[in-house]
Amino acid sequence: MSKSKLVIQILLCCSLFGAVVIKTNVQAQDFPQWRGVNRDGRIEGLPVLKNWPPQLRAGWKIEVGAGHSSPLVMGGRVYLHSRLGENEVIQAIDLKTGRRVWQDSYPVEYAMNPAARSHGKGPKSTPVIAEGRLITLGITGILSVYDLTRGRLLWRRPFGDRLGARAPLYGTAMSPLVERGLVILHAGGQDQGGLVALDLQTGQERWIWNGDGPGYASPIVIEIAGKRQVVTQSQKYLIGIWVDNGTLLWKIPFETDYIQNAVTPIAWRDLLIFSGLNKGVSAWRIGWRDNRWVTDQVWQNREVSMYMNSPVISGNWLFGFSHRQKGQFFCLDLESGRTLWTGDPRQGENAAMLIANEYLLALTEQSELFVTTIASKGATLVRKYQVADSPTWAHPVLTGDRLLIKDAGYLRVWELN
Repeated sequence: MSKSKLVIQILLCCSLFGAVVIKTNVQAQDFPQWRGVNRDGRIEGLPVLKNWPPQLRAGWKIEVGAGHSSPLVMGGRVYLHSRLGENEVIQAIDLKTGRRVWQDSYPVEYAMNPAARSHGKGPKSTPVIAEGRLITLGITGILSVYDLTRGRLLWRRPFGDRLGARAPLYGTAMSPLVERGLVILHAGGQDQGGLVALDLQTGQERWIWNGDGPGYASPIVIEIAGKRQVVTQSQKYLIGIWVDNGTLLWKIPFETDYIQNAVTPIAWRDLLIFSGLNKGVSAWRIGWRDNRWVTDQVWQNREVSMYMNSPVISGNWLFGFSHRQKGQFFCLDLESGRTLWTGDPRQGENAAMLIANEYLLALTEQSELFVTTIASKGATLVRKYQVADSPTWAHPVLTGDRLLIKDAGYLRVWELN
């Protein structure tokens, strides 16, 4: 299958343990956190185009600096965390005009690991918006909470003293979440970290689980057997932590080469699906049986494997981007784990994916955006767009009739109509 004829098969529905992962009071055009409202890459309720134009229409473009942090959208504003020189910068931008509404910055010295030099000094973590606040997490693990409207700093917490390390080997990359009034993040560094819950209003620590250092994956929240729990890849495990008090409910040993657990897990029905560098793709059923938590592997697919890509789900199918074959799109059947198809090799290092109505959007780090649609036996490519002039590692954001793209130094808007 040629690169220009990438085929994506999509069905429309998604069941996550019978519950929504994250409940947020947002409008259809808002994008308040990592991978959208439910942290799963699905965009609901947008009047997405039926006829995609041959070329996207360029809107505004502004210089914002380096970093892989994705933009957020809330209430007609774009919020971005980036790096200019030796400062981390947080800014609010008018979505229609590109005019800066407010901006704050603080100095951050960071010595890069040579193995991650090509990815820059960050930040890599995507912020989260909740209860009128913007929460950011810097490359060295500095957590900041701002008033969303005016940009006033409400409180800030570094974690180096608390946990003995500022950041993991390649810099902080996990994106925090907000659940039941708590800011939850995996802070610290290799062998010296903890999953921490802080009061969103005050910054006071409510609980900490310090059984393992952080990975680079971002957590989700699901409910199993009546317990809301944070699920994420840590340094050496996939873990489930009770939101109420930080108790470890269960863990699955999971280690990748070079200590790079980086894939955000995703839920489907009563299964958790996750992957990692050279580890294939696995589905596990987590439950409560005989008065204890149990973890049962349901299937494993070793034909494809994800490194930095976090997959998306539609119907009974999982779509992802394998690091094998030097980059390859794929689709799995979620019932069995069977590979339904794989695309051509040599597609790049990574692809960030969104599902919007009947379309799947996939942005590679080479700044190519693929748009595909449904057909009864697999859909053909609708359009392919070149959306930037430099690498695009940040996740794209689709909001209304606008597409937001953060490249190596700029944030730009593409008009869909």
